[in-house]
Amino acid sequence: MTIRNDLEGMIEAATTAAMASGDLPQVPLPEIVIETPARPEHGDYATNLPLRLARAARANPLDLAKTIASRIPVTEMLRAAEAAPPGFVNFRLSEPWLARQVDAILAAGADFGNVPIGNGKRVQVEFVSANPTGPLTAGNGRGAAIGSVLASVLEAAGYHVEREYLVNDAGTQTEVFGRTLVARYQQLLGKSVEIPADGYPGEYMIDIAKRIRAESGDAYDYATIDEPPPAMVLRGVEMIVEGIRADLQRLGVHYDVWFRERSLYDSADGPSVYDTAMARMREQGFLVEKEGALWFASSELGEDKDNVVIRSTGRPTYFASDIAYHYEKFHTRGFDRVLNVWGADHQGHVSRLKAAVQALGVEPARLEILIYQLVSFRRGEELVRLSKRSGNIVLIRDIVDEVGEDAARFFFLSRSADSQMEFDLELAKRQSSENPVYYVQYAHARIAGIIANAGDRGFSSEGADVSLLSHPMEQDLVRKMLQLPELVQLMAERSEPHHLPHYAQELATAFHQFYTECRVLDDEQMPLSKARLRLCEAARIVLARALTLMGMSTPDKM
Repeated sequence: MTIRNDLEGMIEAATTAAMASGDLPQVPLPEIVIETPARPEHGDYATNLPLRLARAARANPLDLAKTIASRIPVTEMLRAAEAAPPGFVNFRLSEPWLARQVDAILAAGADFGNVPIGNGKRVQVEFVSANPTGPLTAGNGRGAAIGSVLASVLEAAGYHVEREYLVNDAGTQTEVFGRTLVARYQQLLGKSVEIPADGYPGEYMIDIAKRIRAESGDAYDYATIDEPPPAMVLRGVEMIVEGIRADLQRLGVHYDVWFRERSLYDSADGPSVYDTAMARMREQGFLVEKEGALWFASSELGEDKDNVVIRSTGRPTYFASDIAYHYEKFHTRGFDRVLNVWGADHQGHVSRLKAAVQALGVEPARLEILIYQLVSFRRGEELVRLSKRSGNIVLIRDIVDEVGEDAARFFFLSRSADSQMEFDLELAKRQSSENPVYYVQYAHARIAGIIANAGDRGFSSEGADVSLLSHPMEQDLVRKMLQLPELVQLMAERSEPHHLPHYAQELATAFHQFYTECRVLDDEQMPLSKARLRLCEAARIVLARALTLMGMSTPDKM
């Protein structure tokens, strides 16, 4: 596991032993929190457990800290556990042990950073899932980066992950798309037809209509806006989906499943998923008829109000489709955990969907919905405006073309999902240390250059004695490298992939500082050179792993 896990176990054992012997009063043990002190002189790790125990134990927290620290043994990993005011236990790692971790990192190779907390449980990560009524705007890039990186992190944490895109090819927005498509198609035939007032006026709709006419000629000349031909609409949707797939691939985003909403209503081989889900809700007494419609009695599960699932016209709402979709996720495919990455405009939908999942007999905690806030773009001092319904559309492909795939992913990921973010296009293109993407990738290229130079000069790390790595900058670099498994566990447990770009910058800084202070290749200090070359090889592995988890490239030259 991780250093933090080891320390948690040691703290718990020491505290419970002290309670058993009477050195500490018998009180409930709160959650053990391990932190990294802001000041290095306070150690490598610390816990505030004594402060949290003090009230229940009716004891001085510093006395509690001394009692707990006295029962934590010195080990190969741990040099000291020390009580510190007002009630902390600080931990200092052993310098020789830290140096030996260079060999451990090299032995782990590309698997370094993995933690086995998932135990093979099946997790579905559904993200982006924008309506297939137009190309993906640049704003969708944030959800794409968050979802794809979170999926990679969960895999590193030992989960079996499936990445999914829900294609909303049924419902109101698809109908609006179909009416707009018919209007554009009829215009190509020279007919005077206006697009619907609620339609999509973007130029892309003309392009779709042209492609359909190129494929089918005048086969749909009979089509009317009131009754768009289903085959025509589905072909138009599929063209949009093809473009969405291509744009996401350009951002380095791939899916295992492209799930079609229409399949929820397929009853060719028996009851549809939709019918089965609604029947389950009715059996549990959560569907009630009132005002001519069918309602989900979500107020019985703590919601402020009930929600319509079938309109008075007999047509299901979008919410009804979502209920059926999540029935399919949990009951049909049997995912242990489902994680949806949604934009801020879906915030109001979260609690009622969790209530619906509960009504379907699923523990609501198994469904996690991560909401990401809006992203704005600027180029210098100029704000770039985005719009999907107007012709002035900035697309994901535009952002990737301008700044590159790596920079796009890094910047989209760089803020926590619950914070609004500003994407500086000019900074993302800058080839200097001011650009965090350039700064991190340059560190990898620098390491690759050192290793290549060593090979040219006949240096090798074979037989290196890593115990020679005692310089503070060497030790700090190792400390930073050892944080990756802890970070993977944290990100997997909290669904917070935004920590990765910050960690990568800190690791790059630690390497640059080491390189500045410590000469790696020195003919007059061959044993030390071998050890430092081995440290560089380990740093390359860890930095590459961080970049790979973010879906970024690991350049050897820049």
